[in-house]
Amino acid sequence: MSRPGYPAAAAVFAIGMAGTTLPTPLYGLYREELGFSELMVTVVFAVYALGVIATLLLAGNVSDETGRRPVLLAALGFSAASALCFLFEGGLPALFAGRLLSGFAAGLLSGAATVTVMELAPPGRAAGAGLAATAANMGGLGCGPLLAGLLAEYAPWPLRLPFVVHLALIAAAAVLTWLLPETVTSSGRRLRLRPQGLAVPPQFAPSALAAFAGFSLLGLFTAVAPAFVAETLDVHNLALAGLVVFSVFLASTAGQALMGRVGERRALPGGCFVLVAGLVLVAASLLLASLPLLVAGALCGGLGQGLAFRGAVTAISTAAPPEHRAATVSAFFVIAYLGISLPVVGVGALTLGIGLRNAGLTFAGCVLALALGVGLHLVRKPPARG
Repeated sequence: MSRPGYPAAAAVFAIGMAGTTLPTPLYGLYREELGFSELMVTVVFAVYALGVIATLLLAGNVSDETGRRPVLLAALGFSAASALCFLFEGGLPALFAGRLLSGFAAGLLSGAATVTVMELAPPGRAAGAGLAATAANMGGLGCGPLLAGLLAEYAPWPLRLPFVVHLALIAAAAVLTWLLPETVTSSGRRLRLRPQGLAVPPQFAPSALAAFAGFSLLGLFTAVAPAFVAETLDVHNLALAGLVVFSVFLASTAGQALMGRVGERRALPGGCFVLVAGLVLVAASLLLASLPLLVAGALCGGLGQGLAFRGAVTAISTAAPPEHRAATVSAFFVIAYLGISLPVVGVGALTLGIGLRNAGLTFAGCVLALALGVGLHLVRKPPARG
């Protein structure tokens, strides 16, 4: 019997990542039920990023030593445990626990699943597999809010049913993972979790900073945008809130698909400049309280993020030696997930003093300056060809 190939591995990747953003349109309901502030929303969100970063630092190379399949199964186990925490939610501690477990899952998936998809590609299909890996990451992250928003708005049990559905998807993903061919021979050494050295190729720094800026935009949409839609625009449809968040990840996937035409060397600086344009539109939407401008900013910013993100992943994974490829990709994701967490918590803290709109404008200005600076640097010193 033939085993499934890289499209199946990409599906597993997408299902796992969808669980990490599933609670996004539900935070408003949790705020009403538990009575906490917008700052606490961003802290709950950021706990996820802490779990990702800790996993990447301590276990970024585990799949290089034990094999890809065991790590993917462990990631799905953490994702299921996270869903159970939300399903039987009993207050803030359960939310924190669920987000932390979700972070563990994403941390394992980010390196191992990306490399698995690329390693399962047949000869001549490396470019398609690279797109499948990055698209599964962003597509999965986007489908989580869309699925939860639709179920919460139009089906019963808004705080329960999304997680029941995701548990069923995880079960299907576990079966697929079990059937995947293993691409790594286990070293047989005793597994030890330890901090990983971040030895990286020369093009790592500008690529990682571009990812930091792009993931900051993603963090804003997955943690704060639903509150802006509800509080500033007075739109309380959870499906629409989920769709707004989905749009930034959909555009990111489209941006990744464009890299083949744009080219790796131009994708990084070009993506940064498109991201800058998206941030300008997001700032305008905050100033004018305009939903169309917010969606336009999501689409434009997501397009730039996706273009730069795929260029960065391709450059780094190609430059890394095979025996350290997962660890190198994991180091890249450490920087990216710092971007998705630290600026968002800053926005949450600023909302207490200057309000949600002004906090969002401050965020947009800071990330815009970073993206513009990285883009200009990459124009002067483009990344080396893989």
